[in-house]
Amino acid sequence: MSRLVLHLERQVNAARRLLGVVLEQNTSIRRQDVAAVLGSLPEVQAELLERQQLELEREQLLAEAATTLGAAPDELDLDRLIALESGSVAPRARELSFELRGLMTELGRVHEQNRVLVRQELTFLDHLMRLLSGAPEGGYSPAGFAPVPAPANVVDARA
Repeated sequence: MSRLVLHLERQVNAARRLLGVVLEQNTSIRRQDVAAVLGSLPEVQAELLERQQLELEREQLLAEAATTLGAAPDELDLDRLIALESGSVAPRARELSFELRGLMTELGRVHEQNRVLVRQELTFLDHLMRLLSGAPEGGYSPAGFAPVPAPANVVDARA
């Protein structure tokens, strides 16, 4: 099997694993399971290290192909890489490349969704902590600075 196809297979497998981890994180964030979210961080880091290694391999493949073709690595596309391989490699390489693009798109979407969910949770906690501590949360009105309202009394101390 060609190095190109083997590399693409490794890229797809790594992207699948990382997508699995971020989907699990998404579920944990929605359940507000902090321990599970934090517990998944080592998995994310391991997958990111694997992605770094794969990127180095990708750069090496591109550099070798660029030398062979007499072109710059950033000028190469899948078709030019396939041209260096035997004819039977093309369908599998295209299939893997297409799958990898889809996985990376989905990975980006879920990761961004996780970021938004975490940001919402932290904003809520910040608001809640400010209310409980009586810390002011100033703002602006159309006329300028709006005074900070008095903190809500959760317990009536006069009773």
